[in-house]
Amino acid sequence: MPSNTCHPNAPHVKLKAPDWYASALMLDRALDAILRRVKKLDRDHDIPYLAGYSVDGKTIYIDRHLPKTFTFRGRVVEVDRFLILHEEVEKTLIDQLGLHYLHAHQIATRAEEAAVNAQRVTWAAYDRFMQKYVKAIGDERLTKVPADLDLKPYRDYHDYDLMDRMMKHIDRAPGISDKRRDEIKIYAAAFREQHRAEQRRASRKATVNGNGNGSAQVAKKAVAKKSVAPKKPAPKKAAPRTKLASSPI
Repeated sequence: MPSNTCHPNAPHVKLKAPDWYASALMLDRALDAILRRVKKLDRDHDIPYLAGYSVDGKTIYIDRHLPKTFTFRGRVVEVDRFLILHEEVEKTLIDQLGLHYLHAHQIATRAEEAAVNAQRVTWAAYDRFMQKYVKAIGDERLTKVPADLDLKPYRDYHDYDLMDRMMKHIDRAPGISDKRRDEIKIYAAAFREQHRAEQRRASRKATVNGNGNGSAQVAKKAVAKKSVAPKKPAPKKAAPRTKLASSPI
């Protein structure tokens, strides 16, 4: 790949359509421009969900166990460029526009998918390859988390269990500042409290509905109700059938 051209991966070629039209070649040029702005790429750590970024945005992290390439229909496809695009777009939307992580992630994923398709690779094949290497809670390979990894995605995603596991390994990282350590503790405490609140809500709901471990009073009422001879139920009108909307993906 030539390094002295304006667009190493997508050299200047006259487009068949205006530059402002959707174009795979123009998208590839845009991706090259983003890649040139990356200050540091780190592949020496364990990153939940494959990739992330530092708090200051100067470092893009890609999981050390993820292969740099995969084979698609006889072609060797490099994957780092797509992950870097995703993380750069996501971080910019969060920091510059104040978007919630989940919203920024959706936009970044669309950009990543478009870049993959522009390389004539199907998203299904690409995603199938990626899913093999995703690290989540309980993964024994999640042992070396970078000290300056931005925790906002995990906080906004409310992934309590994963965050709890990450805490143990981030604390072991060398050179972590006291300020960063305090931030981690605050995040962890917030997740624990939220986790407890969710458990309390679930317990109250179970009590009200008579499911699970309900109160003794609810149990007594249930027993008393069973002891009374049931009355003949009045005929009911057939309930109208409702159309259930499918959940969005």
